[in-house]
Amino acid sequence: MLGVLEKLGRRALFCLDPETAHGLSIQALKSGVPVALSPHYDQRLRTTVAGLAFDNPLGMAAGYDKNAEAPDALLRLGFGFVEVGTITPLPQSGNPKPRIFRLTEDQAVINRLGFNNEGHDAAERRLAARAWRAGTVGVNIGANKDSADRMRDYELGVERFAALASYLTVNISSPNTPGLRDMQARASLAELLSRVVAARDAVILKAGRKVPLFLKIAPDLHQADLEDIAAEVLENRLEGVIVSNTTIARPALKSSAHAAEAGGLSGRPLFERSTIALAKMRKLLGPDVAIIGVGGVDNAETALEKIRAGANLVQLYTGMIYAGPALPGRILKGFSRFLDKEGLRSLAEIRDTRLGHWADKAL
Repeated sequence: MLGVLEKLGRRALFCLDPETAHGLSIQALKSGVPVALSPHYDQRLRTTVAGLAFDNPLGMAAGYDKNAEAPDALLRLGFGFVEVGTITPLPQSGNPKPRIFRLTEDQAVINRLGFNNEGHDAAERRLAARAWRAGTVGVNIGANKDSADRMRDYELGVERFAALASYLTVNISSPNTPGLRDMQARASLAELLSRVVAARDAVILKAGRKVPLFLKIAPDLHQADLEDIAAEVLENRLEGVIVSNTTIARPALKSSAHAAEAGGLSGRPLFERSTIALAKMRKLLGPDVAIIGVGGVDNAETALEKIRAGANLVQLYTGMIYAGPALPGRILKGFSRFLDKEGLRSLAEIRDTRLGHWADKAL
């Protein structure tokens, strides 16, 4: 019965504009109404990455729960971790509407939201209220569009959320804030990472631990860019990299109605490009730095392929727009079936097994 209700609910949401549908899905999760069957649990899926324990390697990517309204409800869907945000110091409304476009034939979305969120204060209150609860919840931090000192905005994010976040993600890869991706250039990145690491280290006593720092990068990078980023990640001893955000590229798309819209493309068409970037980054970083693979994950096989290409953990978002809230459970069951079939003890055994296949492809 729940599966039928899920299909009817998704059909109803698709009759609405994407942003309204997104808001309603957040409200449904917050209400506590069951939107999927009980999550699948398998001890073999547990993993430790960057010193953090994860019930499984599948996470909800940043961008869905921008204001930290429903992390625990998302964990109850089966996700092994949830990343909230992107959160900026001051509230901001983002870019003019409409700013989200479904490309249904491609199982994709184009968005140009522009870090719309309620700011640090609102997110801090919500995260503080759930601080006693179990579950791995990362906080994705960003800079305000009109900030006079964007690097200071990231320092403020570290200072605000280090004591509340399982990990922090420095997001400089959104294409929807003018000039933000310029911070991926080596000179800017070197200064930014040194500042956020210093800010993190300064609040260790307050946080009670050394909260891991991740850097989220764009897929629209050349080999030399990846080499510079990897060098700075290693120099500043970040715990991990998230590969990747949305792309401004437009691969061959079936959905002609919105294909020319400005913004970042996510979903199935992003899978190949993001996986190539992931594998190249793994080769540059070596085996020990954590990598979270994002982009085009919408079933167990695509998630497994991210791990084969070098990821420790995997995130999704757009895939759930099309497959519904039961998707995490289906993927986890797919993981278990794969382990049974292959006679493996954990998914870590397949990491990097197709690294060369993906790393050798051109971006």
